[in-house]
Amino acid sequence: MACVLQIGAGGVGGVVAHKMAMNREVFSRIILASRTLDKCKVIADSIKQKGLGEIEIDCVDADSVESMVALIEKYKPKLVVNVALPYQDLSIMEACLRTKTHYLDTANYEHPDSAHFEYKEQWAYDTRYKQAGIFGLLGSGFDPGVTNVFCAYAQKHYFDEIHSIDILDCNAGDHGYAFATNFNPEINLREVSSKARFWVKDENLAQNTDLKKDTIYRKFEREEKHFSLEANTQDLKNEDYFGGQWQDIAPLDLMKEWEYPEVGVKNSYLLYHEELESLVRNIKGLKRIRFFMTFGESYLTHMKCLENVGLLRVDEIEHNGQKIVPIQVLKTLLPDPASLAPRTKGQTHIGCYIKGIKDGKDRTIYIYNICDHEACYKEVNAQGVSYTTGVPAMIGAKLICEGKWGIGAAKIPNNADNSDMPKGGEFQGIDSHNGGGVWNMEQNDPDPFMAELNKQGLPYVVCEIDSNGERKILEDGRK
Repeated sequence: MACVLQIGAGGVGGVVAHKMAMNREVFSRIILASRTLDKCKVIADSIKQKGLGEIEIDCVDADSVESMVALIEKYKPKLVVNVALPYQDLSIMEACLRTKTHYLDTANYEHPDSAHFEYKEQWAYDTRYKQAGIFGLLGSGFDPGVTNVFCAYAQKHYFDEIHSIDILDCNAGDHGYAFATNFNPEINLREVSSKARFWVKDENLAQNTDLKKDTIYRKFEREEKHFSLEANTQDLKNEDYFGGQWQDIAPLDLMKEWEYPEVGVKNSYLLYHEELESLVRNIKGLKRIRFFMTFGESYLTHMKCLENVGLLRVDEIEHNGQKIVPIQVLKTLLPDPASLAPRTKGQTHIGCYIKGIKDGKDRTIYIYNICDHEACYKEVNAQGVSYTTGVPAMIGAKLICEGKWGIGAAKIPNNADNSDMPKGGEFQGIDSHNGGGVWNMEQNDPDPFMAELNKQGLPYVVCEIDSNGERKILEDGRK
């Protein structure tokens, strides 16, 4: 039915390619390209060994727009699925614009020289994508991605107004090593070691009275360091945004003991995560939104030691007459996340804890997914963190190829004040040019995506939580 070009052959890329091969009625031709052809070959061989047919492989420098344009023109795909590094988003988006090819990614653009990531540089492509008649889907992973769709689904079916959202990300898996990251170490550690922030519009909610100070990560904290952390954007400030305010918090400073259904109570730390930036604009009535991720004591202790000696720095330093970036050296020293797959046991649990109003009454809804690491490895040779990102990427691609999302498909216009948008993004979220432009996940009809989650290995659960904390299951996609 459709030819799809996938860029990226890491852990997530392996999942995407396998899952597309399992849906041949939609993905009739699959091309997998990466800078390292050997990685593509390993994935292609696995797909063939599992009886899922053959895929084509090729080599590309995704940092080069010209190289990407040549590859796209060679295969003429309907869609480019970008699961490469977030530093490469803009070069791949530009290549899709020049070739008038639909685009999808799983993470927003991140600046290579600072721990800073945002959607604005991608939103700036909206007008040009509209004019070219192509569709760009941003953030089709789990968080961002499925979490955005969970919020849109709750807004459509369970609330008249949503007032607060807490996005919860728990990895209760164990890989057996003293320290390792479950996805790209450089991306993971830059994200976690950067300042936290949340968005708030209601002063009563700004105090975070339900949270407490961390006592683990700060155990080895010192006021003075032998190097500057300017490149890690640690300066704390409050910043006006979309009628509310971003409020910055020191990295891993605030936490809460959240209870994750079917997994248990876990220490969960307030972080900043990219989906907050778009959800603030697209969920009506929102007064506060936060993001939490779980960390154990061993992970936090190792990470603080690495920070203290300077190995989390993202700026260049000189070593033996050569320029190196410490966090890239650390990435080389740590295990490849893909190598963790056969040794990881346990579960992931990711969900959205949402409060708001329905028919004039307060309501609390929790929507979540639980994923088993060992089951993921058995199916596609990956651990759960890669699986939960890769499957939603495939689903987004499937919906675009089927015409359920994208050109000709209805959107959810936000009627937002776009006066703060960059040039080219002034009409983002406004459905024109027959559905073209650059769109975030929650701006599309959530129903077909939610249905695919149940079919493709990431079934969701919706439960209502009463004032006594009792849960009542309203939907369970596992049954």
